[in-house]
Order: sequence, then structure tokens, then C-alpha cells
Amino acid sequence: MTTLSTIPLGDPGSPASPPRGYALFALGFRPFFLLAAISGLALMLLWLWFWLSPTGFNHYSLVGWHSHEMLFGFSLAIIAGFLLTAVRNWTGIDTPTGTPLALLAGLWFAGRLLPFVPTTLVGLFVLIDLLFLPALITALSRPLVKAENRINRLFLPLLVMMAVANLLYHLEAVGLLATSRSGISLMINSILLLLIFVSGRVLPFFTDKAVTDAAPRFSKQREQAVYALFLLWALSDLLLPNSWPPMLFALGVAITQAWRLYDWHHPQIWNKPILWVLFAGLVWLVVGFLLKAMAQIGLFADNLATHALTAGAIGVTTLGMMARVALGHTGREIGANRVMVLAFILINIAVVIRVFIPVTELLSYPTCITLSAVAWSICYLLFSIIYLPILIRPRIDGRAG
Repeated sequence: MTTLSTIPLGDPGSPASPPRGYALFALGFRPFFLLAAISGLALMLLWLWFWLSPTGFNHYSLVGWHSHEMLFGFSLAIIAGFLLTAVRNWTGIDTPTGTPLALLAGLWFAGRLLPFVPTTLVGLFVLIDLLFLPALITALSRPLVKAENRINRLFLPLLVMMAVANLLYHLEAVGLLATSRSGISLMINSILLLLIFVSGRVLPFFTDKAVTDAAPRFSKQREQAVYALFLLWALSDLLLPNSWPPMLFALGVAITQAWRLYDWHHPQIWNKPILWVLFAGLVWLVVGFLLKAMAQIGLFADNLATHALTAGAIGVTTLGMMARVALGHTGREIGANRVMVLAFILINIAVVIRVFIPVTELLSYPTCITLSAVAWSICYLLFSIIYLPILIRPRIDGRAG
């Protein structure tokens, strides 16, 4: 039985000559990781441009567009690429490749054009954006339902939650209901739950594989507490915001996540950038929930705490996952060169500037946002330069995918 922790990472090696031809639609991670990298650069620069010279969109507020695109555009592209690749390995059943994969990627891209079309076409483009998640669910349903390992089927309801979140957002965008804030919150929580689930299965495996004497510990009770406290936090934050219950549950999530990191940690991980970037992302998860607990009782700005979870936990972890998965699934050695190490450092600097510097008042708030956006953009520019040839060329070991 194949599980997420046994996803083949490829056969390390160096080809006698660079692989020829193009393989952009050979497997799901290729187009979607490339689209995520480009959007991680372009969407952030566009946000910075619009924010410095405020202008509205046809049916989005500026902040609403930024939130939606970083979640349903950038983040969802990474999720799609990862799942389309991983599900094939878990189940042995093919996920879309070739023309079907190109059409799925095109549907995602069409949704990114949404804010820039004439108002008269809002309904059409909203429909296109709403169709992407159902299309992704359809692509993944058959292999996941047929798989012997039923726990992997949990990805389907998570994707359904994301589709509901997108619908809630667009209902306000077209003037029907005031539900965009609820949609954004549901999407953030869905991605965080997915991150917690995936990290619990791959990070101990990655650590054990990369560090000779590592012995990551598993605790069933700890894992049960992780999910129970997260769900209680999400529910209490929805029903009882700015009160003691969500504060206590946020603290509980932070503590159980720190417990996880303690059980998985080994000092040697800090000598392996491709591994420490993933641990750094989960450190931001702990920090984010500590700040969320403080925000519930007015001790920290809630929007800054949210960015610790989105730019920090989600942004840093997904960058590390893209970097590793792309290498493993193209048959390359798992490691990071100096340029990627710089990118890993820059994305963490971007989060520090965005979350903590505004509190110190050392720099103005606009300056903090500008510096953070620039650091983030440089990070994804570097990733795009390094990974473009990796993502578009065939595997170096001659295997399919």
C-alpha cells in the first residue's frame, strides 16, 4: 500500500547531457508549480503597484482581490500541483496529463483574469473561477475513491470546503450576500488544515530520509489533539470571535504544533536548507497561532497575526514543498543551491517585516508592506529562474512524469 510518506522522490543523479524536449504537461506539478511561481511574483508586484496608487477593480475591493488571489490563485495552484502528482503515486491510477492537464491549468489561469475584465462579463468570469475546484475534484475523485488507503480521501472534503469558500467570496463580489470575509476565513482554515495533515505525514519521513540518525517520534494522542484543537479553534473563532474560548484553543493549537516539531526535530536539519525551510514554515504556524491567541484579547493586531499564518506558515511551507517535490519528481538530487537558499531566507525575512516590524514602529506601515512585498517577489523571481528549466524539461532519468 502506498501512502503519502512513501511518494517516490525520484532517482538522484546527473544526466550525461541536459534532457531534450518539453514535458510541461507530463505531470500535474509541472504546470501548476510554474504558474504558482509566476503568480507569486506577478500578483505580489501588482498588489504593491495598486496599493501604492490605489485603484478599484470592477467587482473586487483592492484588499479583497489580494486576499482572493493569494489564496484561490497562488496557494491553490500549489495544492493542485501537489495533489495531482501525489495522488497518482498513492493509487497507481493516472491523473490528468497532456491536453486535459493543459485545459485544467488554462481554467486556473482564466480565473486569474477575473478582476481585469469589463463589468458586463463579471458573471461569466466568476463562473470560470468557480469551476476550477470542481474540475480539480473531478480529476482526483476516481483515484482517491478507488484507493485502498481511505485516509487519503480526506482531501476530497477539504477541496469541497475550498469550493464553498470560493462561492462565499464571489456571492459578495456579484452583490448577492455579504459573505466574502467568511469565504476568505474558510479558505485560510482549509489550507491550514491541509498543511497540518500533509506535514504530519511527510515531514517525519523527509527528516528520517535526510538525517542519518534521526528518529522522528509519532504519537497518536498528539495527532488527535492537533486536529481536535484546530477544529475547535476554527469553530469558536467563527461563533465567538474576540473572546476567551478561541484564545485558549489557539494556544492549544500552538502548543500541539510545537510538540510535533519537538518530536520531529534533529539538530542536523539546519544543515539541510531543503529540509529546514519546511520546519521554518511550521515554526510560523506555531507563531501564528500564538499571535492569534494574543489578537483575541487585543494584545496583537489580528491582520498581522493572519499574515503570520498565510505568508508565514502557508507561504514558507509551500515554497519548500515545491522546491523538494519538483526535484524529486524530475529525478534530481534533493538539495538546494545557493540561489534557493537565498530564496528561503528572503521569504522568511518578508514575513518578519510584514508581521513584526509594524509593531515596532521602526518603519512606517507602507514601508513595511513595500519591503515585504519586494523580498517576497525577489524570492519567487529566483525560484522561477532556477526551476523553469526543471519544470519544462523531461526527467533526467528518462522515466515518465
